[in-house]
Amino acid sequence: MCKQVIDEIKEEKIDISSILEKAGRFQAWMYLLSCLPAIFVSMLSVNFVFVAGHVNHRCRVPECEGTDSTFLPTWWPSPQIDSCSRPILNESLVGLDPVCTNTSFTDRVEICTDWVYENNDTVVADLNLGCQPWKVNFIGTAHGIGMIIAMLGSGYMCDRIGRKPTLIICAVGCILGNLKIIAKSYNVYVFLEFLEGAISTGSYTAGAVLLTENSNAKTRILAGVVFAYAIYMGEALFAVVAMHVPNWKNLLLIICTPSALFLSYTVLLKESPRWQIINGKIKDAKETLKTIARVNKLKIDAKEIDDVTEDELRKVFNLNKKNETESFKEMFRSREILKRLVAGITWRLAASFIYYSLVINSVLLPGDKYTVFLLTALTSFPGELISMYLMNKIGRRKPLMTGFLVCGMTCVASAYVPEEYRWVKICLFLFGKLLVSACYTGTVVYTMELFPTSVRGSCVSLCTLASCAGSMLAPLTPALTVISPTFSSYCFAFIAMLASALLIITPETKGTPLLDTIYQLNLSVQKAKELKKGTGPKATDTQVPETNAVNPA
Repeated sequence: MCKQVIDEIKEEKIDISSILEKAGRFQAWMYLLSCLPAIFVSMLSVNFVFVAGHVNHRCRVPECEGTDSTFLPTWWPSPQIDSCSRPILNESLVGLDPVCTNTSFTDRVEICTDWVYENNDTVVADLNLGCQPWKVNFIGTAHGIGMIIAMLGSGYMCDRIGRKPTLIICAVGCILGNLKIIAKSYNVYVFLEFLEGAISTGSYTAGAVLLTENSNAKTRILAGVVFAYAIYMGEALFAVVAMHVPNWKNLLLIICTPSALFLSYTVLLKESPRWQIINGKIKDAKETLKTIARVNKLKIDAKEIDDVTEDELRKVFNLNKKNETESFKEMFRSREILKRLVAGITWRLAASFIYYSLVINSVLLPGDKYTVFLLTALTSFPGELISMYLMNKIGRRKPLMTGFLVCGMTCVASAYVPEEYRWVKICLFLFGKLLVSACYTGTVVYTMELFPTSVRGSCVSLCTLASCAGSMLAPLTPALTVISPTFSSYCFAFIAMLASALLIITPETKGTPLLDTIYQLNLSVQKAKELKKGTGPKATDTQVPETNAVNPA
């Protein structure tokens, strides 16, 4: 993969317009810096799986124990009593010495509100959440709600204050997770979980946009795969760390504290030159272009970059006039943008919903919970390689269309395999997860390419918002088995086939340059329609037209 990023730079002199299209060491460095926060954020996104994991517990019997209670006392009457029921003492024996023996209780039980835990490895014990599964599950939901806020806010911040500062703010925000260690009440803990998600998860949007805008047409898929691998690596690393550090407080310290190092990004990370140019920061853009040329060892005179005028620089990169900004109002005024938004939102919702539903249902597989979680994360890696190969070789639309369709069919087929053929069910499960992993990355890259630079952050954040909604709905799928054992599988199939069908209405983006404004997008769509009808120019190239005219919208 590195060979695709660090291409061999030709010795002949190049012009300014080629700086962003020549991949080299600068892009590799930006890839690394953009992906590191994703590793830590992905660990925080799934932290509740182990931090708020199940702990064996029993009801406390205050008449028989003090503050130093043990989980398995010798006087406990029967191991058949469930963890939420307390045995009732025989009143006729109260006051006798000793009171508590195996024969000191009646056959009756009652619901209790206080518990003794096997250990304090999770927050369930520290916050006394025994027999309250809805409270435990809501911890993950609170993080998901925070993710929705993050997607809305980070997209706006990316387009207004820049990709770089947004990434730094969100990445450093991971350190807030340490505050959960000192939370003394459930409400405070849930609020901190929400706040953690609302701030840190914005790193996904900022990092993904930076990766895309630092890539050329040939390496965009690679950028998406690298970013997805960073997320999967975070999940796998989290399982390994949790396996060796079971105590939830120590675990949070290990995964949250290093995020303070992302303050160094103020010096190490470079802003997207596309964003700088379109927002009138021409001096900064020139410095970034000179840095790219120097690091990639491109044969271009720095004075040539300094001498280029603002209008010439905008013309080179096919941008409109100075300080032209495109707001939400203009974004929603474009029928083409709206069409792509509907499709992109559906793709991201489908991919996220199916992916996380399969992850949640993977706990049905036998084995140690840490090992099972690790294997679940690792099975996503082959999907990314398939996605990169097919989308570079064939294009974006056909592989995604086929992937969603086959994934839906696989989910339904798995539901009808008899239990005695368990290995067949497992193989179908893993194959479906592999396909949806490939589709997940594919939709991330494809939606990045469909929207222009001026509103890319906002549009991508809306699509990522749908992805968060999918991950929030996924925990509900096990409850659907009450209706029918196959109902959830049909839900997967329906949304997968809907996503596949919507790929018909969007254009192929393989090998095409990134558009920078809504005006360029509308103009390119209009010319494509004219060409299809035979009324437009017969040119076969896909170059974006140079547009120095003010957007009529």
